[in-house]
Amino acid sequence: MKNRQTPEVASHLAAIRPKRGLSASALATAVGVTRQTIYAIEAGSYIPNTAVGLRLARSLEVSVEELFSLPTDGPAPAPRVESVEPLPGSEAIQPGQPVQLCRVDKHLMASAPSPIPWLLPSSDAIMQLKSKAQIYDPDADFGNRILIAGCDPAISVLARHMQTAGIELILAHRNSSRSLMLLKERAVHIAGTHLRDEATGESNIPQVGRLFPKNAVSLFSYGVWEEGIVTATGKAKSVRGIEDLVRKDIRIVNRETGAGSRMLLDTHLERLKIDSKRVNGYDDLAPGHLAAAWKVSTGNVDCCIATRAAARLFGLGFIPLVSERYDLAIHKRHLELPAIQTLLDTLNRSGFRRDLEGMGGYDTGSSGRQML
Repeated sequence: MKNRQTPEVASHLAAIRPKRGLSASALATAVGVTRQTIYAIEAGSYIPNTAVGLRLARSLEVSVEELFSLPTDGPAPAPRVESVEPLPGSEAIQPGQPVQLCRVDKHLMASAPSPIPWLLPSSDAIMQLKSKAQIYDPDADFGNRILIAGCDPAISVLARHMQTAGIELILAHRNSSRSLMLLKERAVHIAGTHLRDEATGESNIPQVGRLFPKNAVSLFSYGVWEEGIVTATGKAKSVRGIEDLVRKDIRIVNRETGAGSRMLLDTHLERLKIDSKRVNGYDDLAPGHLAAAWKVSTGNVDCCIATRAAARLFGLGFIPLVSERYDLAIHKRHLELPAIQTLLDTLNRSGFRRDLEGMGGYDTGSSGRQML
């Protein structure tokens, strides 16, 4: 007799169906079964035959393997841990800092990747006068690309996964407010945003509602990150919160107007009734999370407001202030583009989520979920 507590096939329909915006009744009609059957499949008490499984996969635009899987036996394997040798010649690698590994003879070497891309970036053309550009490849049509504006450095993780599908992401670094304006101006496919509404505590939805007509834009969660005070390692114990930023021995670097990090700082200063003029370095600006964290790492400043991922990448201290969702805003007219559909599918894949979590402690439980 089969053990109902450990079914031979695990169903993931309950997690996938809401992400596709389908009710149980609508899915049942599309597949040709009853609503009760859909609920039974989601509960794991009924495993459908091959024909129903294929119709479910087609209706939900996923593979059968994503809908159903063989459960693993026993507990999850312990993380693999090996001895490594930090590559000499740079700053000491801090616990929690990401590294790249390579075997050199009998040694497994660990090298901390540079957060600053010290290389010539790839390009397609050279700008000329009067908004003209000389294109290198006369046959290029650039149809396999998506233009994303945003400030999350971890969009590069998504870009790497999209390359395997033959789709290239063009990443334009802009703060959240500017990214949404570019989307409103129809200059980009996607805007990344992390604008938290203090009145409701909700991420992004209120601001999108103010900028765009109703039902014009969809929001999909990229992940939940932590923002807080990034500190030089020597200052980590001496700075405990925003109230310490008024000390004369502490200097910060700020973000430009419209950046979510600046809004977070301003909100905390207002809550504590601290005049921004008392904060040393408030008017000094850095154009992004990594640029701000880099200023801290060089010793030019003591603190900035940025993500935990930025702190980890430079091996810096971190004092969390808030957990918030980073969303991707997409015009409804672009949702049916094959490249956009591939991107949304990638957000739900375990390999992508694993890489995003490893980069800086992102919570990917909501990744790919439609929020608006």
